[in-house]
Amino acid sequence: MQYSGKNRTGRTIRLIIMIVVSVITIYPLLWMLASSFKFETDIFKNMNLMPNPATLENYIKGWRGASGQNFGVYFKNSFIIIFFVVLGNMTSSSLTAFAFARMDFTFKKILFAVMLVTMMLPFHVTLIPRYIMFNNMGWIDTYYPLTVPAFFATHGFFIFLNVQFMRGIPKELDYAATVDGCGPIMLYSTVILPLSLPALASTAIFSFIWTWNDFFSQLIYISDPLKYTISLGLRSFMDATTRSAYGQIFAMSLLSLVPILIFFITCQRYLIEGIVTTGIKG
Repeated sequence: MQYSGKNRTGRTIRLIIMIVVSVITIYPLLWMLASSFKFETDIFKNMNLMPNPATLENYIKGWRGASGQNFGVYFKNSFIIIFFVVLGNMTSSSLTAFAFARMDFTFKKILFAVMLVTMMLPFHVTLIPRYIMFNNMGWIDTYYPLTVPAFFATHGFFIFLNVQFMRGIPKELDYAATVDGCGPIMLYSTVILPLSLPALASTAIFSFIWTWNDFFSQLIYISDPLKYTISLGLRSFMDATTRSAYGQIFAMSLLSLVPILIFFITCQRYLIEGIVTTGIKG
C-alpha cells in the first residue's frame, strides 16, 4: 500500500508538471486568439484572454488584405503551389526511392551517398546559383522555381524516408511479381507503390506544412502582389503603414492555421504509421 501511495503521488506530480508546461506552451496561441477579437488599442493594453469588448473588425479588415488583394487570393495561390509541390515530391521521391531500394545499377551506393550529402547542405549555399539559373530561364516572379524542382527529386529527406520504408517490404514480392511477368514499372505501380502509402502520406504532410509555412523562398522569387501566398500576404501587413496592424495579423494568422490543422488531423494516422514503420524497418 505504501508503494501504491508513492506511485500515485509520483503520477500526480508528473501530471501537474505536464499541465503547467502545456499551459505555458499553448498560452501564446490562446493570447493570439483572444487578441484577434480585440480592438487594436486594447491588444497590448489589456492582456486578458477574454476580449472585452469583442469585435470581428480584425477579421473583416484583414480578409480585405493590405496590398490591394483579399486573402482569398493568397489562399488560392498557396494551394496552387502546394498542389504541385506535393504531387511532385510524392512522384519523384517514390520513383527515386524505388530505384535505390529495389534495383541494382552502376554507382548505386555512390549516388545514394551523394543524395545523403545534399541533405546536409544548407539551403542558403545554393540560393545564389539557383536564383541566377532561374533568372536566366525567365522564371523569376513565377511559381516555377517553387514547384518545378519538386518533380526532379531535389529533396533528399523524402527520398531517404521512402527508401527506408521500401527496404522493409519483403523481397519475395518482387520475385513473385517478376515470375508473373511484371517489369520494373509494373512492379513499382502495382506492388511497391500501394504498400508505400504510409511513407507517401508522410511525404505529402511534410510537403504541405513546409511549403505552406515557407516564407524565404517565396519572398525571393515572387514580387507581384497578385501572386502573393499566405506568408507574403501576412508580411504585407507589416509594410502597409508605418505601424503594424497586429489585430489583422493575428486574425489572418489564425485563419492560415486552419488548412494545416485539417490536413494534419485527416492524415495523422498515416503520418504516425509511416514514421513508426520506417523507423522499425530501417
